[in-house]
Amino acid sequence: MSHYFSNEKLPSNVKKKECTVLNSNFIFLTDNGVFSKDGLDFGSRLLLEVIPLDEVGANILDVGCGYGCIGIVLNKLTNASVDMIDVNLRAIHLANRNIKENNCNNIRAFESNCYEKIDSKYSCIVTNPPIRAGKKIVYNIVMNAINYLEKNGALFLVIRKEQGAKSLISDLEKIYNVEVLERKKGFFIIKCTF
Repeated sequence: MSHYFSNEKLPSNVKKKECTVLNSNFIFLTDNGVFSKDGLDFGSRLLLEVIPLDEVGANILDVGCGYGCIGIVLNKLTNASVDMIDVNLRAIHLANRNIKENNCNNIRAFESNCYEKIDSKYSCIVTNPPIRAGKKIVYNIVMNAINYLEKNGALFLVIRKEQGAKSLISDLEKIYNVEVLERKKGFFIIKCTF
């Protein structure tokens, strides 16, 4: 079975999806083999609607960016500089096309397995972590974010209750100050600071 966190070759079937987030319109190209190929998923939309835009700062890292919806929306709504990373090369290709499609500035997408190719620090890290990649990958993303955050930086993430939100929160509290910003339809929007 193919998953969006791998580079398994699937037949391409690029589709254009339009969506509105916080009263702004966006166009996203999606394809087989990427997360949420049918358009912006509920968890990512909720994260974007809840994240306090005045707290993201000047530079954002979107980890596990997929075709780029979170990073692109934050770039357009805040004018922050954004780096988007994913292990899936098709997703990165789409993210770069979507950057152009949405006329974004100060944003780039590149391949990186978690933080493997990251050597900067950010005011904000955002993620809708790839739960199906397994706990080890998810924990690598969220627990190691602290090493790539500037002082006073924040990690914002979305996770579903049925995917282990409560145990993840308990583990996050061992290294972060954790605040649940929203609970809706089983999804938790979490803010972590240190």
